[in-house]
Amino acid sequence: MNSISANLNVMIKACEKASKVLIRDFGEIEKLQVSKKGPSDFVTNSDIKVEKIIIEELKKARPNYSIISEENGTENSMDKKNTWIIDPIDGTINFLHGIPHFAISIALKSNEEIISGLIFDPIKNEIFFAEKENGAFFNNHRIRVSKKNELNNCLFATGGKTKQEPDLPYRKSGCAALDMAYVAAGRYDGYFQRNLNLWDIAAGLILVKEAGGVLNEIDLNNNKNIKIIASSPDINSKLLEKLNNF
Repeated sequence: MNSISANLNVMIKACEKASKVLIRDFGEIEKLQVSKKGPSDFVTNSDIKVEKIIIEELKKARPNYSIISEENGTENSMDKKNTWIIDPIDGTINFLHGIPHFAISIALKSNEEIISGLIFDPIKNEIFFAEKENGAFFNNHRIRVSKKNELNNCLFATGGKTKQEPDLPYRKSGCAALDMAYVAAGRYDGYFQRNLNLWDIAAGLILVKEAGGVLNEIDLNNNKNIKIIASSPDINSKLLEKLNNF
């Protein structure tokens, strides 16, 4: 694989450090699952803890970069050109129920475009990352979007509320970041969802793009209510046809 940038290295280290807490907390959740109160307060706590570790690590390395994160909101620093976009636990509801399908997501936005993205699934120990013009990788192997071109042979992912049942083979996994990473890796053939937050999908955008996928136009200055349709180029027009009123 190509050598990775210093920034991506910082992102990976922050993720690895934070994931230790996440793995430990996930172990605790399985015990809390049976308590009457349930683990919801505990999860908020995990979210905050994980985010704090990530921000501390990123700040140590890049004290001047701005930050957009799920729990903390926006923190503009001296360097407004470079912004970290962080989702400490994407797939919180899975995490809450002891379902091992969630991820840490970190992206770097520089001059109005995402130039680095990292999605890390700590439980399966799967790391997906991409950098602008450097390709997309899964655990250090180069990845590409799928090459299927018949809708019936495909599997798509979506989330949230769907107004009407799309006439497509699809799954709802409850983790937007991993849905995007799986499209990049060719596991899913495409992903569509509305009402997303920027931190859910920022890292996924560059992963899909660098893996050869196509996406609708996304306004990166808008943190909320984002709509996304991502897929391989081979299936995109057929997918858009099926989703024409999405």
